Amino acid sequence: MADQDNANPVFQIQRIYLKDMSLEQPHSPAILLEQEQPSVDVQLGVEASPVAEGIFEVAVTATVQTKIKDKTVFLVEAKQAGIFEIRNVPQDQMGPIMGIACPQIVYPYLRGNVADVINRAGFPPVHLAEINFQSMYEQQQAQSADTAAPTTVQ
Repeated sequence: MADQDNANPVFQIQRIYLKDMSLEQPHSPAILLEQEQPSVDVQLGVEASPVAEGIFEVAVTATVQTKIKDKTVFLVEAKQAGIFEIRNVPQDQMGPIMGIACPQIVYPYLRGNVADVINRAGFPPVHLAEINFQSMYEQQQAQSADTAAPTTVQ
């Protein structure tokens, strides 16, 4: 009976937590007097790593930088992570689970924390856009396939 239970797929959230957060305002207070609208640049990333047998950490990172001309108004770097128990899942499904399903669970927490820290710093919150992690994952897979493919010159 116990062997049968062990074959059932397991996907459980163990914990969601803010792993890292930093805020810099290198040109304050002078830059706060500028009337020009700042440009906003957002970079996102996903990392996954094993923690123990069947236990994985998946982290979504965001870097939000606003600038006026060449001067940074503020820079926020954040990493929101989750610990997931994933067992008895076919190997070909592990990539999509850790590259799509887990980030979709973690990302809303990251969005909230980034908006909150920017608001607490005295700026209007920057709301990170919804992300299609499936599309992002498929692009990453296509890029790694391109770089792994041998190039032939004729």
